[in-house]
Amino acid sequence: MSQDVSPPPSSPRPSRRRVVAQGAGFVALFSPLSTLAQQAAPSPQPATASAARDLVAASVKVRLRPAPAPETEIWTFDGAAPGPVLKVKQGETLRLNLQNRTDKPLSLHWHGLRADHLMDGVGGFSQEPVPPGGQFEYRLTPPDSGSFLYRPMLLGGSSEPAGRGLSGLLIVEEKEPPAVDLDLPALIGDWLLGDDQKLLPFAPDSQDGAAAGRLGSWLTVNGKPPPLPVKLAPGSRVRLRLANACNARIMRLRFDEMKAFVAAVDGQPTETFEPVRGQLPFAPGTRYDVIFDMPETAGAAASVTALIGPGVPLVRFASDGPAKPARPAIAGMPLNPALPAAVRLQDAKRSEMIIEGGARITPENKLDLAGLDLSKPWTVNGGQGDPKGKPLFSVKRGSPVVIGITNKTAFLQPFHVHGHSFRLLHPLDDGWEPYFLDTVQIPEGKRLHIAFIADNPGRWLISSTVLERFDRGLWSWFEVT
Repeated sequence: MSQDVSPPPSSPRPSRRRVVAQGAGFVALFSPLSTLAQQAAPSPQPATASAARDLVAASVKVRLRPAPAPETEIWTFDGAAPGPVLKVKQGETLRLNLQNRTDKPLSLHWHGLRADHLMDGVGGFSQEPVPPGGQFEYRLTPPDSGSFLYRPMLLGGSSEPAGRGLSGLLIVEEKEPPAVDLDLPALIGDWLLGDDQKLLPFAPDSQDGAAAGRLGSWLTVNGKPPPLPVKLAPGSRVRLRLANACNARIMRLRFDEMKAFVAAVDGQPTETFEPVRGQLPFAPGTRYDVIFDMPETAGAAASVTALIGPGVPLVRFASDGPAKPARPAIAGMPLNPALPAAVRLQDAKRSEMIIEGGARITPENKLDLAGLDLSKPWTVNGGQGDPKGKPLFSVKRGSPVVIGITNKTAFLQPFHVHGHSFRLLHPLDDGWEPYFLDTVQIPEGKRLHIAFIADNPGRWLISSTVLERFDRGLWSWFEVT
């Protein structure tokens, strides 16, 4: 029997915190996951920059839960979920031929990549969806190094292909990467399974789309049950690339028995910092590169834990064997040179996004759906996203932009800006946090401001990273000419 880890209708309102260094608050009230078996992580598979590499989306049966649980029919890239870890060097071109062998339209968004707008991969907006049996070649020349997520994204149809397992990591390698003993990608997903281990149906107008989204009942790390076991020599240096590929699950991460340093946020290097109270917020689409040294004592352990219920260990590290020689102190990676050092706020084009709608929460902590149209329960500035409507704003290339995002809903709202990296502004617009983001969490009843230089021409979405909300119109778009 599977153990249901779906949350109650609402989570408590978080205290005000900074979004990364001090966390955009989220307190999870999930019932515990069952004891999970240990499995090894898949090894990264490099892709060449010269020839097009096929990436085949197709249905496959795999065992998500440990034996003797039956296999589950899911969708995979190249027979694996998550898909292969794609690699390209910074500034080189990666050509990927997406072959759609599923029975639904597909397109792939390269989450966080500041690429050409025609390659952004939003079906029905920046490209035509790839029909069943069709194919499309993506040509990506990343200006930035870093860790990026690829996942299905098409207007009105993202939740099902992602919830069936289609996601993966794209790593753009630095010209001079930091010296580590292990570079480990860890992609977190969850699956909504019934007692028969089949994926539960994807109802287009279910109440999930008006509330927290499709929250799975089974968590995986690199497609396997956690905790992912890793044995290393004492004193080994690890670069851990964490990415949240869940449809909707918002959580916090805790780093136990390790002195972890955040070296990159949403793919962009930053001056290293330690997570406040050893925790980081982790919404769908969010990525962190964390560097740490294993304890020097043989047999010592360290772990990364998802704060779900009493805590679910995601990756468990154990020291084993002869100790490694001492290394220099952990230092930050070079910043990507194409990003601006400052944004002239006094000259910025200012715009507002007001997020409303969704289920209400009763005093008894139950969902109130009265009067809601479940096909379009959310609004942005009074309406739903419309590719043929007016943009949120239109600016010339190189213009500074400030967007105020107000969350008037009963739920934490994570939003992603396509094609750009932004700064999170301080409450008085007198400065910004010392890192770049492409995904920000807006707590319930709060208003945050983000700022960036609109330096990437084209039409770009600002979209909910909870895919069920995105499918129901929780997005807007802007234009850079």
